[in-house]
Amino acid sequence: MYFSLLDKIEELVPGKHIVATKSLSMAEEYLRDHFPNFPVMPGVLMLEALTQASAWLVRVSGDFSHSIVLLKEAKGVRYGRFVRPGQTLRIEASMISRENHLVTVKAEGSLEGKITLKAQLILECSHIADCFPQRSYSDEKLIETLKRELSLLWADYRRGDFE
Repeated sequence: MYFSLLDKIEELVPGKHIVATKSLSMAEEYLRDHFPNFPVMPGVLMLEALTQASAWLVRVSGDFSHSIVLLKEAKGVRYGRFVRPGQTLRIEASMISRENHLVTVKAEGSLEGKITLKAQLILECSHIADCFPQRSYSDEKLIETLKRELSLLWADYRRGDFE
């Protein structure tokens, strides 16, 4: 199952940084169990939101040259505050380095200017065809789907108004 944990990309400068947001509402199904009397966004989902924003940065920076961008490693993860319904998590990520198929990103989430979590993420870029050459057509279809999703998240991409 795939959860899109971003509502909007506010800024994206290819090869440099991204700013995205996630507004938490009581409609999030997982809040029913996490926790019934004190609903907060699970830490692992906050980390996933950082990863998703970072993956968009990597995809756009590489002009969608890879269909798959996955978290390989999260280093120095630090949590600071809870994210509760009605609050908006602001995510910022900056590219540190890119070596072959690995990209290192410094990412953080904040609420009203105060850090809620931060981490250094190592993302791995690949293609479906790397493991299944007979399915190379799947890479093209996935990239088309990702571009459509990006146009919903980032108004500048829809308008073609980016670097």
